[in-house]
Amino acid sequence: MPTRVLGIDPGIALMGYGLVEDGKDRFTTIDYGCLSTSPKQATPERLLTLYNGITHLIEHHQPSEVAVELFIARNLKTALAVGQARGVAILAAATRGLPVFEYTPLEVKQNVSGYGRGGKEQIQEMVRIQLGLDCVPQPDDAADALAVAICHISKTRVSELLAHNQ
Repeated sequence: MPTRVLGIDPGIALMGYGLVEDGKDRFTTIDYGCLSTSPKQATPERLLTLYNGITHLIEHHQPSEVAVELFIARNLKTALAVGQARGVAILAAATRGLPVFEYTPLEVKQNVSGYGRGGKEQIQEMVRIQLGLDCVPQPDDAADALAVAICHISKTRVSELLAHNQ
């Protein structure tokens, strides 16, 4: 059975998601988009909205694994909000018994483009190419989430090859 990965680019205002299936010879895009919350909502309400959205995606698409990008911020307020959103995504996956894998932005860039210092546009174009899409996925958060899913599948493939050759 092919591996289906739910990639998540965490955020409290916009949480990008991307579902990618590994068919071993090619990637298949299942779904992508963003969950959004309003700044007019209280934080607990926003987090519940995100939790319910991730839970719905998991129930509807039945991923076998979840990959979440680690967020590194210089702004403390942003880091706390994104950390809370990230925790909600991890909790939604964990309560469904799904394994969760975490990747830094550098790991995602290296695995998607082969270069860890590539720009956002370069990464998004590589996502488009690897998924065989006609255009770069929008919004950016969705493209980033697809990149996280691709990163996880790529790392898993390498680990399996290394284990097989030992």
